[in-house]
Amino acid sequence: MEMEAPADQASGKHIVLVHGACVGGWAWFKVATRLRAAGHRVSAPDLAASGVDPTPLREVPTFRDYTKPLLDLLESLPPGEKVVLVGHSLGGVNIALACELFPEKVAAAVFLSAFMPDHRSPPSYVLEKFVEGGTLDWMDTEFKPQDPEGKLPTAMQFGPLVTRAKFLQLCSQEDLTLGRSLMRVGSMFVEDLRVQPPYTEARYGSVRRVFIVLKDDNAIVEGFQRWMVQNYPVEEVKEIDGADHMALFSTPAELAHCLADIAVKYAA
Repeated sequence: MEMEAPADQASGKHIVLVHGACVGGWAWFKVATRLRAAGHRVSAPDLAASGVDPTPLREVPTFRDYTKPLLDLLESLPPGEKVVLVGHSLGGVNIALACELFPEKVAAAVFLSAFMPDHRSPPSYVLEKFVEGGTLDWMDTEFKPQDPEGKLPTAMQFGPLVTRAKFLQLCSQEDLTLGRSLMRVGSMFVEDLRVQPPYTEARYGSVRRVFIVLKDDNAIVEGFQRWMVQNYPVEEVKEIDGADHMALFSTPAELAHCLADIAVKYAA
């Protein structure tokens, strides 16, 4: 089902879509198209060393450096404008940092099968719990140090086996080909996030949060998604059936409708 544009285009909300590790703003192409057709303003920035951003990963030493394009976008908003921030996968930590720094500019933060920090622990906590839990078989994912001294965050590259089995198992062959051809080396930045203080209740914790559970996610499995919600309760939980980790590809119409509903409900 395609989304129809409302008669009053001015009623549209500003929705900022934040991608996960090793991809870029391009990954939202199906969802962004549908949201724009429905009259919403959509931004899908490339984070540093992602998408078509030319910066090499070795020049992005911290998670805040990685998040800078998103932070710059929020800083550039006119006074009084609020956006709906949507983070997918690792992008959840990016939008949490953005909420910590610019809570007054965020109408709602939407975690799409995304890592959701709390305000009690370092932001690495949910990532470390995920790795410890062993719910993801990393298969042919490669983890490599970027420098001999180990000062830079560990680089991560997804191989074809894990991409097909864990991330895009319900996607078309065309989407798999596109995804594989555009993926870049990325990082989870755990080393840097481990030494950062928790995001605060007064700032990050003041932003209304929604979690979208992807029921057929083989990467961040449903059980871990629900553990994150239990660990840090949200305003609302939504679910999408038949969505693998890349719901951006596999269920774009359902996801776009879900995000549009959230935007209308939470953004004044």
